[in-house]
Amino acid sequence: MKSISVSMARWSARHPWRAIVGWLVFVALCLGVGSAVGTNSAKTADYRVGEAGRAEALAAEGHLERRSTEQVLISARSGALDRAAAQAAAEDLTARMERLPDVAGVADPMLSDDRAILMVEVTLKGEERDAKDKVDALVEQTAAVQRGHPGLLLQETGSPSISKGVDGQRSDDLALSEAITLPVTLITLLVVFGSVTMAGVPLLLALSSIAGAIGLSMVVSHLSPDAGVGTNVILMIGLAVGVDYTLFYLKREREERARSGGRLGPEALVELAAATSGRAVVVSGLAVVASTATLYLASDVIFSSLATGTIVVVLVSVASSLTALPALLVKLGKRAERKELRRAQSGKPVRQGKGRGAGGRMWAALLRPATRHPLVTLCASVLGLLALVTPLAGLKITEMSRDTHSRDIPAMRVYDRLNEAFPEQRVTHQVVVRADASQTADVTSALRTVARRAAADPLFAGTPRIRTSADHRTNVLELKVPHLGNSDQAYDSLDRLRDDYLPAAVGGIDGAEFGVSGDVARYADYPAHQNGKLPLVLGALLLVTFAMTVYAFRSVVLGLIGVVLNLLSAAAALGLLVLVFQGTWAEGLLDFHSTGSIGSRVPLFLFVILFGLSMDYQVFVVSRIREAAAAGVPTRQAVLDGIRSSASVVTSAAVVMTTVFASFVFLHIIEMKQIGFVLAAAVLLDAFVVRILVLPSAMLLLGEASWWPSRPQRAATASEEKPAPRSAAAVR
Repeated sequence: MKSISVSMARWSARHPWRAIVGWLVFVALCLGVGSAVGTNSAKTADYRVGEAGRAEALAAEGHLERRSTEQVLISARSGALDRAAAQAAAEDLTARMERLPDVAGVADPMLSDDRAILMVEVTLKGEERDAKDKVDALVEQTAAVQRGHPGLLLQETGSPSISKGVDGQRSDDLALSEAITLPVTLITLLVVFGSVTMAGVPLLLALSSIAGAIGLSMVVSHLSPDAGVGTNVILMIGLAVGVDYTLFYLKREREERARSGGRLGPEALVELAAATSGRAVVVSGLAVVASTATLYLASDVIFSSLATGTIVVVLVSVASSLTALPALLVKLGKRAERKELRRAQSGKPVRQGKGRGAGGRMWAALLRPATRHPLVTLCASVLGLLALVTPLAGLKITEMSRDTHSRDIPAMRVYDRLNEAFPEQRVTHQVVVRADASQTADVTSALRTVARRAAADPLFAGTPRIRTSADHRTNVLELKVPHLGNSDQAYDSLDRLRDDYLPAAVGGIDGAEFGVSGDVARYADYPAHQNGKLPLVLGALLLVTFAMTVYAFRSVVLGLIGVVLNLLSAAAALGLLVLVFQGTWAEGLLDFHSTGSIGSRVPLFLFVILFGLSMDYQVFVVSRIREAAAAGVPTRQAVLDGIRSSASVVTSAAVVMTTVFASFVFLHIIEMKQIGFVLAAAVLLDAFVVRILVLPSAMLLLGEASWWPSRPQRAATASEEKPAPRSAAAVR
C-alpha cells in the first residue's frame, strides 16, 4: 500500500476536484503548447536509407535532387483529339503554371503514341515531402483551363496530388473508424457496467488522454520528427489501452465494493483498487512503453514516429488512470452513497452490490480442459497456434507504393491512364556519381556508356538525360523504365544497373562515389534495411519483455513463459495476416485488392506492438494469480481463482480492443487495413487461447516451480495484523 499508484490515488481521492481540474488543465496545456509549437514534420532526408538514400544525399549535395512533378493529361471528351485545340489548352496551361511561385518549370507537351492524349509535366520547387501542400494551386489552374476549353478533358495526377488524395482518404477513413468504434465501445461498456455514467467514464478518460497525447506528440516531434502517422497510432492505441486501463481499475473497485458489503468508503475502495489493478496498470503501461521503444533501434523515421505516438499515448493513459480516475470514482461513490441514504430515509430497500461469484458457468466450462487435462490442453493449443504460424514461412514483404493505393482516389485513376498512355514515364532511375571536378569528363563518358548499354536493353526505354552540378563534382543520369514500379521487370532493371552496368563503367574511376536512386530503388532498399535491423530489434524486444516480467513477478520462470507466449501469439497473428492478405480468397470479404505481399513496415511494427499489448493481459492475469498465492492459496487453486476473477474484465477489455482494431479493417489504405486486422485477431487469440488455455495449463503443470526463484510472500492473516487507524472517510 506504499506504491506510487496508491500514493497518487490516495491524494486524488482526498482532493478529487483538484485532481479532476488538474487533469483537464493538463490536457488543455498539452493541446495549447502543442498547437503553439506546431508539428515538426519529417523532411525528405529523414527517409533516406540504403544505397538509394546515399545516392539521394549525393545528388542533394550537388543541388541535383529529384523534384516532385505533376502531369496534366489533355484528351477529347469523345471521339478523336483535336490537336490544335489541345495545343492551345497546353499553351494556356503552361503560361498559367509558369506564373506560380512554387513551379520550377513546365516541360514541352508530349503526345502519346496513339495520339489520343497530350501530356504537360510541371516540376515543383522545394522538398518532395512538402509538394502535396503546394498542389492545390496547380489544380486550380488546371480547373481554370478546363473551364476555358469545355470540349476537352483535363485531368491531373502526380506524386503530390496522389499524396494529398491519400491523406484525404486517411482522414475520411479515420472519421468512419471513429463513427464505428465509439458507439460500439459505449455499448460494450454499458453491458459491462449496466450504467451510462460508469460506461462513460472509460470513454471520456480515453478521449481526453488521446487529446493530451496529440498535443504532447507535437512537442515531442521537435525531438523526433513526425512522419505523418503519429496521430493515426495515437487514436488507435489510445482508445484501446485508455479504455482497458480504466476498465481494469473500475472493475476492481466494484469488486472490492461488493466484497466489503458497504463497510468501506469510496476513498478506501479507491486505495485498494490502486494497490492491485492500479499497480497492474503501471506495470502494463511501462511494459508497452519499453517494448515499443525497441522500434527506435530500426533507425527509421516512420518506426520512430509510430513508437513516439504509442509511447506518449500510453504514458498519458496511465497518468489518467492514476489521477483523474480515482477522483472520479470517489465523486461517483459519494453520489451513490447519498442516493442510498435517501432511499433508506424514504423506506425503500437499500441496493446491494453484486459479488463477483466464482467466474460463472461459461468460465468454468472454458477452464475445464486446462483444469482436468493440462498437458493435453497445453499441447493441443500450442499445436493449434503453431499451425497458424506456418503461413509466416511464406511471408513476402514489399514497400507499399503508388501502385498499391486505392483507386477510389481520383488522382490514382488518372495515374493509371498516364501509365497506359506513356509507359516510358512509369519509372525513372537516377544514377548519381560524385567525384573530383577534374574527373568530370571521365564520369560523363562512363555515364554515356551506361546510357548506351541501357538503350540496347529492353528493360529500359526513352531518352537518357545527364545533368551536371554547378561545381562539376556531381553528375546524374536519368534512365526510364517502361514497367510499373512494383513489377519484376522494374526490379530487374535496378539490379542490372547496380550489379553490372554501373560498376563496369564507373567502378574504375578513383575516388568516385556512386549509387542508384528512384522509386524502385527505394522500394528495394527499405525492406533490405529493415531486415538488417530485424535481429537487433527482436533481440532487444525479447530481452525487454523478459526483464519486465521478471521485475513484475520476481520469477524467471514466468519471465520465460511470458516471452514464449507473446512470441507464439504474435507469430500466430502474423501467420493469419499472411494467410488472409497474401492470398486472394478474402478480397471480397474484407474489401481489398491483394498485392501478394505485406507492407514492409507492418510485420515489425505489429510484432513490437503485439508484445506490448500481450503484456497487458499477462500482467493483469498473473497479478491476480500471484495475489491469491500471496494470500496463502495453493498455486493450483491460485491459478484457477486468478483466471476466473480476471476473466470477465479481460473479456470486456478484449472486446473493446477488438472493436477498435477491427474498425480499421474498413479503411481503404491497405497497410492500415492489415494492421487493424492482425491486431484484432491477436487480441482474440491472446485473450481466449493464450490466457484461458495455454497459460493456466502451463502454470498448473509447473505448480510451485512457476514462482522460481522466489515464492509470493504470504500476506499476514487478520490475527497477525495490527489494527490500523482508519479515517472517518474510509468507513461508512
